[in-house]
Amino acid sequence: MDLSVVLPFGTEMLASDFPDPVIDVTSVSAVKQTAVVAGGCFWCTEAVFVQIEGVEKVVSGYSGGASGTANYEAVCGGRTGHAEAIQITYDPSTISYGQLLKIFFSVAHDPTQLNRQGRDVGTQYRSAIFYSDPEQQRVAEAYIKQLEQAKVFRSPIVTEVTPLKAFYPGEDYHQNYCSRNPQNPYVASVAEPKVEKTRDHFPELLKK
Repeated sequence: MDLSVVLPFGTEMLASDFPDPVIDVTSVSAVKQTAVVAGGCFWCTEAVFVQIEGVEKVVSGYSGGASGTANYEAVCGGRTGHAEAIQITYDPSTISYGQLLKIFFSVAHDPTQLNRQGRDVGTQYRSAIFYSDPEQQRVAEAYIKQLEQAKVFRSPIVTEVTPLKAFYPGEDYHQNYCSRNPQNPYVASVAEPKVEKTRDHFPELLKK
């Protein structure tokens, strides 16, 4: 995904200038919250979010289908209803749900690609936000509307906003995959550029 996004009249802005959510969940409580999103290969989205201050844990897994098919071999077939998703555990007094969505939409994936991300094709690679309560739904739907009204992307946003029924952690070998396999060609060519974009454009959000 190109780091520059198109605004009305052909002007451009960098991901670091991506609009903040007008509607967000604000909290001074340090009680941990979770967010579940899907944006293509979970190796890549996990690698983006583990470096964010306030994010305490990221788990790669599956959401959208039944427990019996929540395994990599089945999900790769594209017929389980599952998406490769990540569960983010975060401190809402440090980073808000809306700010996590800002990262999700601006550098973690391309929300205009339907049932795919780049060369990864299938419903398991769809763009989705699985909300766990009405507040998350409200923030997600409002932010998508905000981005669409600002014409941030050339193409329509196709991100699903759907209730979280369950999140199933993936196999152990998928967890922290990028940090453990930096020489993997897919990691080097697809995941690492997203990690670098996050570092370059959101330095103030990185873990110290």
